[in-house]
Amino acid sequence: MMMQIALVGIGAGAASALLFASVASGSLFSIILFYLAPLPILIAAIGWSHWSAMIAALVAAAGLAIFLAPFFFIAFLIGIGLPAWWLGYLALLARPMPGAPGGIEWYPPGRLIVWAALLGGLVVIAAIGSFGFDEESFRSGLRTNFERILRIQAHIPADQPLEIPGTDIKRLIEFLVAVIPLDAGVIATFTSVLNLWLAARIVRTSGRLRRPWPDLPSMQFPPATTALFAVLLAVSFVSGIVGTMAGILAASLSMAFGLLGFAVLHALTRGRSGRGFILGGTYAAVLIFGWPILIMTLIGVTDAAFDLRGRFANAKPPAPPTV
Repeated sequence: MMMQIALVGIGAGAASALLFASVASGSLFSIILFYLAPLPILIAAIGWSHWSAMIAALVAAAGLAIFLAPFFFIAFLIGIGLPAWWLGYLALLARPMPGAPGGIEWYPPGRLIVWAALLGGLVVIAAIGSFGFDEESFRSGLRTNFERILRIQAHIPADQPLEIPGTDIKRLIEFLVAVIPLDAGVIATFTSVLNLWLAARIVRTSGRLRRPWPDLPSMQFPPATTALFAVLLAVSFVSGIVGTMAGILAASLSMAFGLLGFAVLHALTRGRSGRGFILGGTYAAVLIFGWPILIMTLIGVTDAAFDLRGRFANAKPPAPPTV
């Protein structure tokens, strides 16, 4: 058994490293593959053991360090390997609980999503260290990187002024500096949850999923999550690096609450006519326009604070008696 766990971990680590390194090609498809880098580690964790996932994370980090640069050992572990290992470990965490199905209470999916959000935000914050942990160094580093990217895209040499007709370069860069860290937290949360869901689906299809599939529309967040979100939002308006870090974590949690909002929508539309149209239209609106996710976040926050699903369930008329 231990040999199988080790072999699976080595194979998963090699696959994860290849997915991570594919971004070097610069193609659009390679970016998608890059975001799937945690998937093999999560599959190893959920399908075999968290020890297998740990081996996978270390193998992937070591391979990238050997074939690319030593820097990638720590970068991969912090950014992808260890967060994926921890989520996989929590996914199979259980304890005896009388009255629960099978007498076992599994780690709740709502808590897994909150962990994914917090880890996503912390990974983005950790990346700030490459620029410096003060506001000016951080923003200056981002400006330099965005200028480099714009020069590459516009084919402007380094010894020439950065000018693009019809574009205020300075304003564009300042906008990117303000928005990209928040977007990074949102994307990190979404990709972590997506990879966790994909891994569980794959392992379930193979018949190796040990825990029963959870009822996702009924998931709930820990009670303190709403208060934490409110505090982070308030602190995000503070100037300096503290406000930036709080804003990144708040953005990550906003994505988590957006997913909770979808869970609420799935729960409230159960058994109702037009459910497919409502759900399909909502998903399409979020994918096409983006901003409707804010509405789902508001629904998620409201449900966490006031139990929308419980109130609607209590408001339903009782079922007619059977004859």
